[in-house]
Amino acid sequence: MRASFAALAGGAFGAHATGLNVLYTATTPNGFHNSPRGWNSFGIQANPLTTPSWGGFNQGNVTRQCDVLAKPSFQAAGYKYCSLDSGWSLNNGDDHGRLLYDPSLFDLPSFANYLHSRGLLLGVYVLPGAFCDDGNKTILGTDIKLSSTYNGNEDGFLRCDFDFTKPGVQEWHNSVVDLFASWGVDLIKLDFVTPGSPDNGGHLVPDNSGAVIAYHKAIAQSGRKMRLDISWKLERNDTYYDIWRANADSMRTDQDINNSGQPTFVDWATVQRAIDNYRQYIVLQVPKRQPLTIYPDMDNLFVGNPASVSGVSDAMRRTIMSHWTAAAANLISGADMTSLDELGEKLMTDRDIVSTATFSARFPMQPRNPGSGGTEARQLQAWIGGPDPQTKEAVVLLANYGPDRGQGGFGTSLEGVQEVSISLSDLGLDSRKKYRAFDVWGKKTSNICGGAVTAGLDEGESLLLRLTPA
Repeated sequence: MRASFAALAGGAFGAHATGLNVLYTATTPNGFHNSPRGWNSFGIQANPLTTPSWGGFNQGNVTRQCDVLAKPSFQAAGYKYCSLDSGWSLNNGDDHGRLLYDPSLFDLPSFANYLHSRGLLLGVYVLPGAFCDDGNKTILGTDIKLSSTYNGNEDGFLRCDFDFTKPGVQEWHNSVVDLFASWGVDLIKLDFVTPGSPDNGGHLVPDNSGAVIAYHKAIAQSGRKMRLDISWKLERNDTYYDIWRANADSMRTDQDINNSGQPTFVDWATVQRAIDNYRQYIVLQVPKRQPLTIYPDMDNLFVGNPASVSGVSDAMRRTIMSHWTAAAANLISGADMTSLDELGEKLMTDRDIVSTATFSARFPMQPRNPGSGGTEARQLQAWIGGPDPQTKEAVVLLANYGPDRGQGGFGTSLEGVQEVSISLSDLGLDSRKKYRAFDVWGKKTSNICGGAVTAGLDEGESLLLRLTPA
């Protein structure tokens, strides 16, 4: 069922606007003004049953996925990054302990050249620390042994953690990023950052935030523009959030959302969790009244393939795309790009969703509860991005998340189609003004004159609107 939308006129809902601290963004630490768009290999690596034609993690199979991003529709939509997740490197470094690609799987310099020739960019995955077995190697440009920089912890993933007070640690990071720059790397995904990341079978130190600072400094001195994306489900208190926002360009707000090892990519229960984790993150930023210099990473998009492969209905796929877009989150697909259906390609490349993503990159959404304008988790929820102080344009998102499947945060179980209605004043808008409401997916425009925005939404459905003064 498609969402039914009505703009109700009248004065039944109060005439004065409630307070709204508009969220807005500024340039990120590494010089970016939006979140990245592209594809990442982890979804298929972790869920190979979804993609029988995959054939394994290597340059040829990744190329087939990323070639889709070079299509005119994806290029026009800004999809650039072809991002390799774990498994591209050897389990030891070069003579100076720098990471090396596995030549049996990839030739990264030639791969980067190929991607760049097609208008694409290369991303690589790293973990904090250096390989423990490289301890006797000397850091490039110094006479310092790597072992002298370790803090004594082995993380369970072949790495030894750094003592960030020791000489040589920054020089090692500089040497690694310089090597990446020589290969043509454009994005670094730094995983297992703490505090925040669960051990996931390893033995993480409570705080390796120094790695984020060190990689940022290394990028700055390299002379090459690179993004730094850090993960996962990172600590949000001001002590650490201030580190993340001063050094990285996007940060993971949740754990992995993929169905590891299953024949489908994602479950709706996990999507509910990811949306609520974004809510928890963004409501902490609202009262600060300061520009956001880091974008949220809600994990990979799994909207490209049919429901039987994606794991969620077509309406839910649309809802995922709407939320990731309005949140200004990373738009990095984890889908099988070689088997997109018509809806999947439309969701990712539609002209109006791309325009909405551009707006949201400046004005990310925040929750506004129907009936109060509050920020708590709700099954029937509304969100607003903006309004732009110059044009007065805003993005409004209404959703029925369906019954809480255990991690949605709202705890209610309303079934079937529900009316989701929010007054303009609860959205934080002046209900005395007139608006035009454009339905991004339905391609229809309605007028709002006081009253409320209302939609009949089935479980997992949503309505994405662009509001402009009439």
